[in-house]
Amino acid sequence: MLERHELEAFLTLGDELHFGRTADRLGLSPARISQIVKKLERRVGTPLFARTSRSVALTPVGRRLHEELRPAHARILAALERATAAGRGLVGTLRVGFGSPWGGELLAATADAFLAGHPGCELTLREVPTDAGTRPVEDGELDLQYAAFPVDVPGLTAGPVLVREDRVLLVPATHPFADRASLALEDLAGQTLVTTGRTHSRAWREAHYPTRTPSGAVIHHGPAAATWEELLSLVGAGRGVAPGAARGARYHPRPGIAYVPFRDAPPLTYGLVWATAGENALVRTFAETAARVLTQGAEPPRLR
Repeated sequence: MLERHELEAFLTLGDELHFGRTADRLGLSPARISQIVKKLERRVGTPLFARTSRSVALTPVGRRLHEELRPAHARILAALERATAAGRGLVGTLRVGFGSPWGGELLAATADAFLAGHPGCELTLREVPTDAGTRPVEDGELDLQYAAFPVDVPGLTAGPVLVREDRVLLVPATHPFADRASLALEDLAGQTLVTTGRTHSRAWREAHYPTRTPSGAVIHHGPAAATWEELLSLVGAGRGVAPGAARGARYHPRPGIAYVPFRDAPPLTYGLVWATAGENALVRTFAETAARVLTQGAEPPRLR
């Protein structure tokens, strides 16, 4: 039975064919590598390496042993890695959703970082229609979702805020607001909003599509859109105006639509949400990875 240090010394020397490089890779001295190999050769009963003052080469027996042990060693290491991951709860599949292209970019960067650290896991990304709210997580179709806050749905846990975004108002290019440098929330008085997210909670709808201005003036609600394309089409056709994220001007430019910033609206906030009952090490680690991706600047600067 080979000891682990004997196996690693033999395989590494068979790869490097150099005692010094082998010693460096394994953190041992060349003399110790030589001792291990000699002990192994005595056990096998024949030389495994042909040594001269200038070279090291595998003997025919050593070459065959190296070829047979290498794949077995790789399987052992992979099995140990899977067992370690399972022991930490970091094995399995995550289904993660997003509703905007910038959310998709963040999740794609997070997925790359997550899978690099946990190769035993699988991850799928899925776009969520804007009118679906957090229903996919509530119904168990997704494990996590990048969503606009607030999320006050019973049974769901909201992670920390990952992104803050300035608010704008989408208006037709012919609208009186289109040439304004900025708007105030009071300017929404008497306007008709194109809305989305009917499945969201009342608190969410009021935060994103208010029914009254800060002074109490009425804001009308008009047609509802199921997707961003529908919303843009309705605004462009003059069916109403729509609050949104400033980033939308970069991702959804339209000749017939102007994005006018609010000067007094609180920022939009985004983060990850998941079913409280479904929280596990995978979910927590993915959420932590998303925060680290943003902190380390792995995402494009525009996401911060």
